[in-house]
Amino acid sequence: MISQEWIERGEAHVVKTYGRYPLVAVQGKGCRLWDADGKSYLDFLAGVAVNNLGHCHPRVVDALQQQAARLIHCSNYYHIPSQIELAELLCEHSFGDRVFFCNSGAEANEAAMKLVRKYSAENFNNDRFEVITALASFHGRTIGTISATGQDKVKAGFNPLLPGFHYVPFGDVEALRKAITPRICAVMLEPVQGEGGVRVAPPGYLAEVRRICDEHDLLLVFDEVQCGCGRTGTLFAYEQHDVAPDIMTLAKALAGGPPIGAMIATEKVAACFGPGSHGSTFGGNPLMTSAALAAMRTLLEDGVLDNCRAMGEYLRGRLLEFKERFPFISEVRGRGLILGMELTIPGADIVSRALQKGLLINCTANTVLRFVPPLIVTREEIDEAMAILGDVLQEF
Repeated sequence: MISQEWIERGEAHVVKTYGRYPLVAVQGKGCRLWDADGKSYLDFLAGVAVNNLGHCHPRVVDALQQQAARLIHCSNYYHIPSQIELAELLCEHSFGDRVFFCNSGAEANEAAMKLVRKYSAENFNNDRFEVITALASFHGRTIGTISATGQDKVKAGFNPLLPGFHYVPFGDVEALRKAITPRICAVMLEPVQGEGGVRVAPPGYLAEVRRICDEHDLLLVFDEVQCGCGRTGTLFAYEQHDVAPDIMTLAKALAGGPPIGAMIATEKVAACFGPGSHGSTFGGNPLMTSAALAAMRTLLEDGVLDNCRAMGEYLRGRLLEFKERFPFISEVRGRGLILGMELTIPGADIVSRALQKGLLINCTANTVLRFVPPLIVTREEIDEAMAILGDVLQEF
């Protein structure tokens, strides 16, 4: 069946929550994606930072196939070996002591928001439930997580929202200090704002936020749904700031493609979640945790993080070359292989033209081209992508 036929069928029956491009994806391998008409694309979007190991990584595929033949799902009323192993691995390589598993980044952030309220209610009082987040942040699409998000466009039409959130400019320590009241219980930040335009926390900012939280007995939550799992060149982005949170959320790339989310917390904070306080039917099921184990072990064992750092520097350099050539490029920023190119013109048409030429990227915050290729990307693939991008930019 050709792409247009699939598109027409989808337009007839699928809810139109996405502004879809005319691409019908049917196969992927490594950094490449193929559509229903057999056209190949170089994928520098990677499922929006999900396919950190590329499409259909052999270790992830093998883990899924083997586990699917043994046990796909069972209740969380029982102990699940792969879930336990994954929790051990995440705690071993992070600040955390305990992990709650769910299915997505939004669910992981919902768990974090519930936990900070529960902790505050048990240790302080029920009036201490409000959370400070950042302007331009993005924490998910549920009612709770859009309430936490510092972008008006995702909230339009969904009032009344969940009360108790205050938004401050990202990177502004003094604004955060001024926002603290006796009702605040936590601060929740992304070390890199992905949807907000690929904005990296300024040097020293997160460490200062940690000091402020300690001074006021506030919990610190890092949302690493997009920037975690190796994307910035270290396993977790917070490692580059010499600071640890009380809670961290993960999803997207955690299983190398299959859906899974996780909330990691210290023992002191996690102790507030007892039986019945939170849950997820599918969270941490055998199939997804087996895939995540394979993905995480590959990140840790196969030199993927080293490649991310090296190729991130190379890609940044190539993008900076474009900045010198084209006056409508104002800035190149990011960390590792989450990079943004800010324009003085809207970026949507550039994304569409790149797709036509066989390169997948996207535009966030209207004027920021976002590059999040698989962490296994090669120098040759970057050169191929930049050749396409250069041709497209020349048209503008």
